[in-house]
Amino acid sequence: MTYSGGAAGFLGVGRSLTGRVWRTRPADADAVRHVQQLSGLSEPLARALVSRGIARDQAEAYLNPTLRALFPNPSSFMDMDLAATILIDALEQQRPMAVFADYDVDGASSAAQLVRWFRAMGQDLPIYVPDRILEGYGPSPIAFRRLKDQGAELVITVDCGAAAYDAIEEATKIGLDVVVIDHHLMREDPPKAAAVVNPNRPGCGSGQGVLAAAGVVFVLLAALNREARRRGLFEGRSEPDLRQWLDLAAMGAICDVTALTGFNRALASQGLKVMSNWANPGLKALLDVAGAKGPASVFHAGFILGPRINAGGRVGRSDLGARLLSTDDPEEARQLAQELDLLNGERKAVEREVLDEAVLRIERDSNFDPDANVILVSGDGWHPGVIGIVAGRLRERYRKPVMVIGIDRPANMGKGSGRSQAGYNLGRAVQGAYEAGLLVSGGGHAMAAGLSVRPDLIPELRAFLDERLSGERELAEAADVFEIDALVSAGGAGRALYDDFQRLTPFGPGNPEPVFAAASLRVDYTSSLRGGHVRCTLADERGAKLKAVAWRSEDSPIGQTLLQKGALVHVAGRLKPDDWNGRNGVELEIDDLADPRQCT
Repeated sequence: MTYSGGAAGFLGVGRSLTGRVWRTRPADADAVRHVQQLSGLSEPLARALVSRGIARDQAEAYLNPTLRALFPNPSSFMDMDLAATILIDALEQQRPMAVFADYDVDGASSAAQLVRWFRAMGQDLPIYVPDRILEGYGPSPIAFRRLKDQGAELVITVDCGAAAYDAIEEATKIGLDVVVIDHHLMREDPPKAAAVVNPNRPGCGSGQGVLAAAGVVFVLLAALNREARRRGLFEGRSEPDLRQWLDLAAMGAICDVTALTGFNRALASQGLKVMSNWANPGLKALLDVAGAKGPASVFHAGFILGPRINAGGRVGRSDLGARLLSTDDPEEARQLAQELDLLNGERKAVEREVLDEAVLRIERDSNFDPDANVILVSGDGWHPGVIGIVAGRLRERYRKPVMVIGIDRPANMGKGSGRSQAGYNLGRAVQGAYEAGLLVSGGGHAMAAGLSVRPDLIPELRAFLDERLSGERELAEAADVFEIDALVSAGGAGRALYDDFQRLTPFGPGNPEPVFAAASLRVDYTSSLRGGHVRCTLADERGAKLKAVAWRSEDSPIGQTLLQKGALVHVAGRLKPDDWNGRNGVELEIDDLADPRQCT
């Protein structure tokens, strides 16, 4: 294997079919040799580690992350000890409590952890998940009054609450205590809850800002165990073994697309090992209804289980996911999994309809300004449960931040969901729009954000976001390169290479899935598949062949090129296992192409 850079880019690719420069991930050659010698790794794998910022003496810990080595002190989180004291007081006093959760995977997996811990301690906690359409995101005064009327004295919000100032003010008025467990960006002054635990709270010294809410809850469980142990509550009772719920923590980390570094990487890695036992009835039922099998992976969590759990909050009943992950009844889990699987099918159809209409609005209604820093597209009646997915698809297509807004004309309200491009902090821009009085509500983090806006202010919002993000454009353009881990031949991209790089799992933000490039391959066989996918076989000049597929590409330059038998291409993508009918091979999932004739 050889590595090439140069001003024009790796393999001379200065502009690929997606408009990007190809680069090798930078790695110091001396550090690569040292890691090789110290750890006995192959040169490509050692290079991949160094390029991901792993120090020379950290390779072994990175390849085998453990909770023992990386678990943070719960007390390092602002208000964590206070929250544990409040909750253990409530447990001892048998105060009626409820969990208020967001309607996505992170919210469901966070809620399920709390429910299961308190169940192990002899107290059942009901779960309240707001309806996405009728109630919107997060706590509201109405929801808190409803919980108070149902007898709750204390509410624990998970994956929400950090921005619920009005709702928590109302809770205080009606005598309802609130403990907030969240991870979203928040203002300097927190809401006046009994406790606010959030690693992204200004002043929090935990250094765990990459955690999803499910990760924060897992640390809270450790704090609860510690406080309960201090009070002697485990005398005559088994202490809850938190490791059994690592699968839930991993679901939140992976599906919320958090940076899998440090402690968060250990959570995901160890959580996938626990998940592979399929002991959680809900996760096992979802696996069965999807027709999947095998040890748990990021693919299982992010693309098989996660979308189905989310489907309840998107187009069905918002509490289905949390109920599924909380139940110990296999029959109830089976019924809930079947319902979620059907809803996921409905979600796909609605998503396709909104996506097609959004593309038409962008490309045919002069909504697309190539020089704009953000795309904002809106439409009447677009389902709020799919606009986030559509925003993600559009971001992939246009390679810039996208905000998609569905407008409810009778309510005179637009609900928006955005996905960002590397280098742009969309959550900060949305927070700025809220502070400027353009939004009814809004917030998020660097790569994703949500908002509510009056329809007549949408043009002004578009201009505001474009101006606010303009200062980040230079950084974003510098970040918009396609990074390659290794150059391979068609014959060299085999199962041994794939298995070697699997030692880097789990993959995600902060630890990107390895990308391999091959030069000057010819399209030997090609076919289009239902759904707009293109499958092909690529061959080198020696006749060695590599199976490949490009998802949702048929109407793109990549797909149109691959459908030309005999076309010569530089190709880059990610290796996937091909075990069909007992094979032990690989297939390349194509991410980008370049025309060798246009490379210098």
